[in-house]
Amino acid sequence: MSVWDDLVGQAPVVAQLSSAADGTGGGMAHAWLFTGPPGSGRVTAARAFAAALQCTETPRGCGHCASCHQVLQGTHADVEVVRPQGLSFGIKDARALVLRASSSPSGRGRQIVLFEDADRATEGAANALLKAIEEPPPRTVWLLCTPSAEDLLVTIRSRCRQVTLQTPPITAVADMLVQRDGVDRDTAEIVARAAQGHISRARLLASDEQMRRVRAEVVAVPRRLTGVSPAVAAAETLVKAARAEMEAQASELNETETSALRKALGESEKGRMPRGTAGALKELEERQKSRATRLLRDALDRTLLDLASYYRDVLTIQLGAGSELVNIELGPELRTAAGASRPEDTLRRLDAVMDCRERLAANVNPQLAFEALTLALRTG
Repeated sequence: MSVWDDLVGQAPVVAQLSSAADGTGGGMAHAWLFTGPPGSGRVTAARAFAAALQCTETPRGCGHCASCHQVLQGTHADVEVVRPQGLSFGIKDARALVLRASSSPSGRGRQIVLFEDADRATEGAANALLKAIEEPPPRTVWLLCTPSAEDLLVTIRSRCRQVTLQTPPITAVADMLVQRDGVDRDTAEIVARAAQGHISRARLLASDEQMRRVRAEVVAVPRRLTGVSPAVAAAETLVKAARAEMEAQASELNETETSALRKALGESEKGRMPRGTAGALKELEERQKSRATRLLRDALDRTLLDLASYYRDVLTIQLGAGSELVNIELGPELRTAAGASRPEDTLRRLDAVMDCRERLAANVNPQLAFEALTLALRTG
């Protein structure tokens, strides 16, 4: 057992980080940038590295000492984890974070700031962080996580040591599901392909039958596009599925946060709140709305990627590429679709999916964006 066990298919990264934590190969830096495609495990890698840096055993990163356990559980006093809840991370939050990062660690270890989704920092926030990353206190270490190095200011990334994760192999993800989560081999291989190497997505699909049904509805859309009316209906189905996924995630988080805040503010046994607490509750509500918007965008994007995987498989068959299919269970249907169209038609459909992603990023109404998509998919 070690803190590196949850990193799937990332042996070079484990070697780089464990060497830096142990000090055996040099290479320790005050700022690190973890990059990699969604689901590759960049936050997992950063958390494991933080645990190894705080570990009290040799070699570092034992996974069983108190420090390792606290970091992995998110309770270590000297590891500040930042998770932007909304669409962006503003300058006010950045200044508060810089102030906290400048404090001395409570123990002999380091003061570590683990910033998930650092690409959500606004330009003002990034500039506020730059000075702290340029000249941090001697025992402060910054761990920034973004999909790509280009997502950060060049002045920030030039001061970080980069750790690049790759999409883990499908077989490695399937093995992880079987060995750690007890998923049967057939299901593990299907969901690992469906998740396209996205570890969290694979685990969710393996454990939640409802999510598997939702995904099945998404990849069933192409065969339902028989006319304009079915295409519009399919768009509505896709948006509703994404919204339902978002609401399931948000409602659980909102209920826990609201309950905890009301209790902290002195809620009475009859549910009445003291005077002067309405502002704090309103601020929490605004943060939750912003997070819901982000969760919806993420759910819509996952829907589009699932849809793109269908046309990727069709194109693979049309070109005789010989690559494994993502939706292998739909083999006969995919071969029929491949024979009924040309590669250039499939490429146009893939372009339509990518165009829809861009429209959503530009804040176009999801229903309108998906209607334009399904109509484009119908005509090819």
